[in-house]
Amino acid sequence: MKRWLLLLLTFVSISAVAQDSVYLFCYFKDNGKDGLHLAYSRDSYKWVALNGDSSLLKPTAGKDKLMRDPCIIQGPDKLFHMVWTVSWNERTIGYASSPDLIHWSAQQTVPVMEHEPTAKNCWAPEIMYDPGSKKYMIYWATTIPGRFQAGDTSGDDKYNHRLYYTLTKDFKQYSKAALLYDPGFNCIDATIQQDGHQWVMFFKDETRYPPAKNLRVAYSKKLTGGYVMTGSPITGNYWAEGPTALHTSNGWLVYFDKYRDHKYGLVKVTGEGRQDESDKLQLPAGIRHGSVFKVSKAIFDQLPR
Repeated sequence: MKRWLLLLLTFVSISAVAQDSVYLFCYFKDNGKDGLHLAYSRDSYKWVALNGDSSLLKPTAGKDKLMRDPCIIQGPDKLFHMVWTVSWNERTIGYASSPDLIHWSAQQTVPVMEHEPTAKNCWAPEIMYDPGSKKYMIYWATTIPGRFQAGDTSGDDKYNHRLYYTLTKDFKQYSKAALLYDPGFNCIDATIQQDGHQWVMFFKDETRYPPAKNLRVAYSKKLTGGYVMTGSPITGNYWAEGPTALHTSNGWLVYFDKYRDHKYGLVKVTGEGRQDESDKLQLPAGIRHGSVFKVSKAIFDQLPR
């Protein structure tokens, strides 16, 4: 076969694979009362809102019935599993599943921290599937007053978060919440992805006094613990929160909220360092903390524009 024809067939094959999937960004707007929003992208830089940027799912879980910080993954069962923040001060999180991102199961109010009567909150939950244990890990940030001395006087309004997790196989029974990560300071907004034979965690240093408010990176060989922080912050001289990460052929794209500046940022993280690509990013107006994930073209084609 001539070399030019082989190159053409290779290009067509790669293009077909690329066009067979679409990136989605699930997010909330305002205070989260109207529910789930979705945007899509084919190149991971330009994002367009779906459904006219109207909510695709109204929140019913929790007392306050918010749907903040949504995180969606597709499990090996082909279902989309979503968790979210239901309240500012409840000890629960929300959970629902869907085969197509349109029709959703009844929303659960999962009492992940009810056994900790002094816990102040359950914020920014995310979910990941562990192929080793064949379990889903749901993880989030909680403040339990007096539990950790480090950071007790350096946070906002006496918040001193650490990261906790629970495991489930069926979303009916959940393990007792356990500590996932304590870096020795107030931390929140973790997002975890598989990175080869290890797990990478992007998270926020929530220290207020003196202000950090930046994003850090930690790695572990095991999903449920043993994370070790590496390097310096990956964000710059601004306050950042709510990271979500997408793996590409030449590194990680980490999207995050520059919440004091009322806009989103983007950093590419590679083995050689980090590169700010915020100027390339286009997102729907008013987008708040959420997560990115990939869906098939068949799923995408059914979603309302």
